[in-house]
Amino acid sequence: MDTSRLLRTTGTVIAAAGLLLSGCTSGGSGEPGAAAASLPSAPPSPDAAALRPYYAQKLTWRDCGVPGFQCSTMKAPLDYANPGSGQDVDIAVSRRTATGPGKRLGSLVVNPGGPGGSGIGYLQAYAGIGYPAAVRARYDMVSFDPRGVERSSPVECLSGPAMDKYTQVDQTPDDAAERAELVTAFKEFARACEAKSGRVLPHVSTVDAARDMDLLRGVLGDQKLNYVGASYGTLLGATYADLFPDRVGRLVLDGAMDPARPALELNRDQTEGFETAFTSFAKDCAKQPDCPLGKGDPDAVAARLKEFFRKLDAQPVASGDPDRPLGEALATTGVIAALYDESAWPQLREALSSAMNGDGSGLLSLADSYYEREADGKYANLMFANAAVNCLDQPAAFTGPEAVDTALPSFEKASPVFGAGLAWAALNCTYWPVKATGKARELTAKGAAPIVVVGTTRDPATPYKWAQALAGQLESGTLLTYDGDGHTAYGRGSECIDTAINRYLLEGKAPQDGKKC
Repeated sequence: MDTSRLLRTTGTVIAAAGLLLSGCTSGGSGEPGAAAASLPSAPPSPDAAALRPYYAQKLTWRDCGVPGFQCSTMKAPLDYANPGSGQDVDIAVSRRTATGPGKRLGSLVVNPGGPGGSGIGYLQAYAGIGYPAAVRARYDMVSFDPRGVERSSPVECLSGPAMDKYTQVDQTPDDAAERAELVTAFKEFARACEAKSGRVLPHVSTVDAARDMDLLRGVLGDQKLNYVGASYGTLLGATYADLFPDRVGRLVLDGAMDPARPALELNRDQTEGFETAFTSFAKDCAKQPDCPLGKGDPDAVAARLKEFFRKLDAQPVASGDPDRPLGEALATTGVIAALYDESAWPQLREALSSAMNGDGSGLLSLADSYYEREADGKYANLMFANAAVNCLDQPAAFTGPEAVDTALPSFEKASPVFGAGLAWAALNCTYWPVKATGKARELTAKGAAPIVVVGTTRDPATPYKWAQALAGQLESGTLLTYDGDGHTAYGRGSECIDTAINRYLLEGKAPQDGKKC
């Protein structure tokens, strides 16, 4: 399997409902200090005296160590409500200049989602070299690590060994002791984030990142923002459009989120999405000679997977790492990671088959790709930033374990296999040290130029109905539908989708609202 492709999807994975132990959902998805003051709903003018130096700064470009790419660092105010405080955050930026031929169209900013996905990693490993040649010829391909992410004043929480333990905590507690262990894990995670990153935690919301994106637009010298955002990146893009509708250029929001859905509903919707994706996998698996879950209808295949998880809960299997045997938690993460992209289905069948025969290394590898764990045991800060953004963007889905108990039947109805784990995962924002500054609300971007919203009918992470909802909320939204499997649609093999988006990016002609591919 193309590992980079899986990483592209896992970067957007967490987008909606901070999955598993990564928690909540942010105005989107979610995933504990002093409460942060709410930011003003209207953006401060770029002409405001305190912001003028930020918009006037000049980027100094340098070699990145990656052929064809340049890197720089942009300063942004830590607190947009008090930009004259003198406290800044560093925003890491990278670009690949337009290759030509043809007239340059400006910058095209891209974001892979998360929240917590590295835009620079995405640009240098995929978008800057893998986007259609005609697009790369006309645009400077640009991305940035949003505040709190990797190279940009990153949120730090647990050490590698502590994170290893955290990812193994039982997510489907069977008794009071296991419930207490899960709650303790969430609290310890939150305390570690506060201890190591208390300065930035109140200032990493999606609204903050959207303001940074306008600052980047200005520093790059573009009058309008041209942008392609995937998964959580659609929430970032829609937030930008709502804050700065007059600065919207050509915006593509692929694998869209619904900003009007509160955290509980987002988590439950995403649970349904994974069930839909698993059903597609199960139907395909039953046709394959190497399907480890046997034949029969998807319900029968699902029942066998659930029974396998139950066995792992009681007795983990060896994984090749004595400190990390494959238990139910890591196995579930591995399966879900592979559901983001149908090209990973063969690898998932092989990994499940090996695990059922006592070798959990394949599923552990999939889980590690999801968590962005390196071979040396170090983790990227994806999960830390994911929680920090999500828990700031919306109030927690649950007030405590009792609230999870109440919601469990609806989650298990949404997905008999994954429902319980995803319900308990949404408890983590309950213990976050910083009070949420955002809330679920419609984003209309009144007066903005046409915005293309893309939805995939069997998307596991961002259910199709979210794209329908966002396209309906945005005053200038136009819905482009891909009837298919996997997370997001652009650049995934549909000539129809790619042609429509390329034409929009290159000619400014949005596809007809409701177009289906």
